[in-house]
Amino acid sequence: MQVDRALRLGATTTALVTPFCEGTVDLSALERLVERQIHGGVDGLAVCTPTGEGPTLTRSERAAIIVTCVQAAGGRVPVIAATGTNATASTIALTRDAEELGAAAALVTLPYYSKPSQKGIAGHFAQLASATSLPLIVENNPLRTAIDMTLSTLKALADIPSVIGFLLADGSAAALAMPPEWRQRFLLLSDSDATALPFLSTGGSGVISAGANLCPRLYASLQQAARGGNLPAARRLEDRLAPLTAALGADGDPAAIKYALQTLRLIDPEVRLPLLAVDANEKQSLSQAMLYASGARNSYLSI
Repeated sequence: MQVDRALRLGATTTALVTPFCEGTVDLSALERLVERQIHGGVDGLAVCTPTGEGPTLTRSERAAIIVTCVQAAGGRVPVIAATGTNATASTIALTRDAEELGAAAALVTLPYYSKPSQKGIAGHFAQLASATSLPLIVENNPLRTAIDMTLSTLKALADIPSVIGFLLADGSAAALAMPPEWRQRFLLLSDSDATALPFLSTGGSGVISAGANLCPRLYASLQQAARGGNLPAARRLEDRLAPLTAALGADGDPAAIKYALQTLRLIDPEVRLPLLAVDANEKQSLSQAMLYASGARNSYLSI
């Protein structure tokens, strides 16, 4: 299957946080976040990811989040739903939900914790593809799942017609083994803001960004500059955002993002266990990084 051009996410897709208020999903705040992201120029939204605390969400909460984001986006950007679990049956159920609720594609991680064989990984995705017609983006993040794809497994998944792309962790075997010709055939996405620019320069399609929750305009502008061939501008933006990217951590800590969004008066900083709120030192680092990214203005609402 050639990648559907309507599903080309562009360079910057935000791994959107899930706002909570007194233990429940704050759908009104979520709508505001969606609007801010689109106004900031991002190309897509990924919901129910680890950055969105997907593992803590119930099936009904996931459904409400997808519906809210799809309706708020109104077709202006695609909404991608993370639906992968470590069980094939539940992955199928969540992916079917996402399809029925209007998601443009499903982001599906390799099954975690159970450490399936390479044949088991291939079987997992083959069965998922046979159970739903939703386009699939395969996520390969060995640090989270404790497994990595071999080249033969990568090729097996690439032969599944509904697989349209891969989200690749920096340094994973799959990322290193990706055949060059696939850069035209599939969406190739990075999961790291820190390495998104070099990933794009070597033929990647874009990034699923945690940092864009805070500064959608800057992160989107960085990728747009790189795609347009203006590498000096892209590197300046990369340097400007480097302290913030570092402060958020390699995985885009939801607690850190939510604290920063609270300082913008956008959401409550509440996270669900096992995550905890950021401490005083982290708050100071985040505040300094946000001000640096904003150019040391008193307000960074526009970044």
